[in-house]
Amino acid sequence: MASLWNIFAVFAKIGAFTIGGGYAMIPLIQKELERRKWIDGKELPDIIAIAQSAPGVMGVNVAIFTGYRLRGFKGSLAAALGSILPSFFIMLAIAMLFTGYQENPIVIRIFSGIRPAVIALIAVPMVQMARKNNKSWWNWGISIATLFLVTFLNYSPIYILAVVLVIGTCITLFDESRRNKKKEGQ
Repeated sequence: MASLWNIFAVFAKIGAFTIGGGYAMIPLIQKELERRKWIDGKELPDIIAIAQSAPGVMGVNVAIFTGYRLRGFKGSLAAALGSILPSFFIMLAIAMLFTGYQENPIVIRIFSGIRPAVIALIAVPMVQMARKNNKSWWNWGISIATLFLVTFLNYSPIYILAVVLVIGTCITLFDESRRNKKKEGQ
């Protein structure tokens, strides 16, 4: 069983070394949690879906959920503090140090240079999760259509999720009724 200190330390490391938060944290979260065998690769998409549906910052929600699975309420508290405190202190230091430099061209170029790396850190785990979880052409179709609708047509993900939920429910009910008819016919 993981100690509270170990949970805190792991999420503090994740919080301290990920720029961009949220999706940028996923590769490090995945690596750290799988290496310690706290989760397996198939659980991460479910944890991310739960974290996204809850209010608040996704990375902190993943930490809270994982900490709770490991050690209950105390584990969730340790994980949440571990993921929040490094960012808090880093932002505090940046605010104190860079207040007079926010218009400095060098600082602007540094942060502009960081952006492509953050995008890559977000894209890589998304592609990896899609490859692991999209087992059929139907799953790939939904993923690609959703990406297209959200990115290029600015559809709200909420509407897409609602439509996919209805379609998935209908398909499941149809398949179950078809299986039941086959069983009755035998």
